[in-house]
Amino acid sequence: MTALLEVEGLHVDIALAAGLLKAVRDVSFSVDRGRTLALVGESGCGKSLTALAVMDLLPPRAQRRAETLRFEGLDLRKARTRRMADLRGNKIAMIFQEPMTSLNPCYTIGNQLEEALLRHRNVPRKEARDRAVFLLEKVGITAAASRLRQYPHQLSGGLRQRVMIAMGLMCGPAMIIADEPTTALDVTIQAQILSLLASLQKEFQMGLLLITHDLGIVARVADRVNVMYCGQVVESGEVAQIFDNPLHPYTQGLLGCIPVPGKTRPGEYLGSIPGVVPTPIGDLKGCAFRNRCAFLSSACEAEDLALRQISAGRAYRCLLSPETCAQNLRGRAK
Repeated sequence: MTALLEVEGLHVDIALAAGLLKAVRDVSFSVDRGRTLALVGESGCGKSLTALAVMDLLPPRAQRRAETLRFEGLDLRKARTRRMADLRGNKIAMIFQEPMTSLNPCYTIGNQLEEALLRHRNVPRKEARDRAVFLLEKVGITAAASRLRQYPHQLSGGLRQRVMIAMGLMCGPAMIIADEPTTALDVTIQAQILSLLASLQKEFQMGLLLITHDLGIVARVADRVNVMYCGQVVESGEVAQIFDNPLHPYTQGLLGCIPVPGKTRPGEYLGSIPGVVPTPIGDLKGCAFRNRCAFLSSACEAEDLALRQISAGRAYRCLLSPETCAQNLRGRAK
């Protein structure tokens, strides 16, 4: 199967007064139709910039380069501004991170929903309005026709997020990028939004690139996972592989921070990862995680680490062997 989105060797550099900030470093992944890839990691690890690089929505000082950046066979590196504008919202849509500020407060919900269809399909306004009502109902919003006349401030956070999802679906895209789609929503609404995304993806057979730091969300909706740290992918694999047998010490640390039903006792301290993420400015050598790793050795500082492929679709960025990583995981569990 040909991947819907192919990314190889993606870099994003931002020129600052202190030096060149290497925000995204040699990131590679692919997304297939009907499948979900999750990008996970701490805030500031480069997840959102990776998505913005795909969409060509980077800030002015950011520079994108990649060995391969292809969507449905189109080389996005060579796509001109007008071509990218024709793709965004049409073939590939993005649900932005904060539903409370993603909608324009000066326009009605109907104006903002209809805009994409009017821009890309040149249909009559009535058809665009009917499509907007249909999709608002599809995402679980009642009295959809009357909602079109409302402004964003008249909706709750959960309803705004549903509007954002409906907006992404207006042109029937082949792929959706969802950047923290449940941020600032309560747990009940989060569950509803995730169920909604999963059912819509199955119905429309869309590819989904899900950006999150919530591993509980990943376990529920994703097929594959790329764990990012300091702008790099440090581990990748199927969801079951990552959760059952994490190899990179960072992935093990992330999973160790999650309470486990039936195992974590009330009042028991949760795991934590000591230290802070290093600054990605200037020349970066060795393992970026070494100063926070319990298994640091001199080799970690000297060598530039490449992803180690251990099977098809399974890789990690560490000098430790898979057997040693498994032993370390068992040691953490005791």
